[in-house]
Amino acid sequence: MLRRIEKKIARLEYYLKILNELKEDCENRFLQDPIYEGALLHYLYLISDGSISLAEMVIKYKGLSSPQSYYESIDILGENEVIPKEFAYNFAKIASFRNFLAHDYEKIDYIVICKDVLSKLDDIKTYIKYIKNALRI
Repeated sequence: MLRRIEKKIARLEYYLKILNELKEDCENRFLQDPIYEGALLHYLYLISDGSISLAEMVIKYKGLSSPQSYYESIDILGENEVIPKEFAYNFAKIASFRNFLAHDYEKIDYIVICKDVLSKLDDIKTYIKYIKNALRI
């Protein structure tokens, strides 16, 4: 299981690299290039879904209580001090974002994506760091 967790982390780090490359001139590119828009939204979905999957894997690996929702999977990590509670409380919003990308993508506001969402990519890096520290990998 630990090997699968390491692979998941590697994928998330790969998605982060791509998203950081896509940040440049986001607003113009989003409006002018549908392929850019699709790629950006796809990688945002992959990183949000992958972050939740990572939480579920860590929960299983550590034998913690099973989550009833994506949001709760992050919450459980905070309650069990795998990640700091306050960070978990804020980071759990990634579950709502994942659901939004999966189901309400026609309502995407490119300014919110380009300015707000992409500015929070460091939260993913922090999340990964906490997981690595907790599992000593």
